[in-house]
Amino acid sequence: MRRTLDAAAVQQLTDRIEAAQTGARAIPKLTDDFPGMTLGDGYAVQLELLRRWRAAGRRQAGWKAGLTSKAKMVQMGVTVPSIGFLLADFARAEGSTVRTDDLVHPRVECEVAFVTKADLAGPDVTRAQVLAATDFVVPAIEVIDSRFSGFKFDLPSVVADNGSSARYVTGGRALRADGLELDCLGVVLEKNGEPVAMGASTAVMGHPADAVALLVKVLHELGETLPAGSFVMSGGITEAIAVKPGDVVCARFQELGSVAVRFA
Repeated sequence: MRRTLDAAAVQQLTDRIEAAQTGARAIPKLTDDFPGMTLGDGYAVQLELLRRWRAAGRRQAGWKAGLTSKAKMVQMGVTVPSIGFLLADFARAEGSTVRTDDLVHPRVECEVAFVTKADLAGPDVTRAQVLAATDFVVPAIEVIDSRFSGFKFDLPSVVADNGSSARYVTGGRALRADGLELDCLGVVLEKNGEPVAMGASTAVMGHPADAVALLVKVLHELGETLPAGSFVMSGGITEAIAVKPGDVVCARFQELGSVAVRFA
C-alpha cells in the first residue's frame, strides 16, 4: 500500500489515537492536519498501535472487517471496506453491562463472527477456503466507538483509529458453518425491546465469508496472516445504532439465536 508519512509522523499520529482511545475524548480527523494521508498511512498507524499494545502485554484475539455492508458505507460516506484488530480485553460477556463513561460515541451493530481452525493467508483466498478453515460461527454485537468529533471521519482516519473498535459481545449458539446458509440469515436489532434495525447477512458483501476473504487479502498486503484460532468479525449487517446509559440491546439472528448487552 502506498504511504506518504515518515516514521516520525506515524509515531505522532499513533500518540494522538492512543491518547484519544485511552482518554475517551474526541479529536479532529487526522487528515485535517495531514491532508495527503493515504489508506496505507492509516494502516501504518493502526499496526503501530497494535505493536505498542502487544508490547504492553495485551493479547490479540483476532481481526475484524469493517464497512462491509452498503448500509454502513452509506452511513459513513465511504466506498471501500477496511479491517482492524481485536484484543481479548475488548470482549464482554453476553448479558453483561458495558460502561459508556470510557467511550466517546458508542454505537452497536450485529455481525456474524467466525472462529478459525486453520491458517489463512495470501491474496487470493476464496469463500470456500474460508468456510473450510472455519471451526464455527457465532452471533455477535460489536460496540464501535469512533474517537473523531461528531462521528465524522474519512477512510484513512478511521483505519488509523482501528476501525472504531471498542468492545464486542458473543452469545447465541455456536454452529458449524457448513450447516448454515450464511448468506441469507435474517437479523433484527432491538433497543429497549423495540426493533430499530433489521437486515440479512447477504448485506455483508453478499456472504460474510467473502468479507473474511477480503480481510485475509488486506492482511497479505500488510505482511500479516490470519492464524488458526482467530476470532473474526465479518462486519455490520445493518447501520450502527447509537446507545446511551440505560439502553438494553438485543440482536436476534435466524438459526444462531440471540445476544444481548446493556449499557450504564
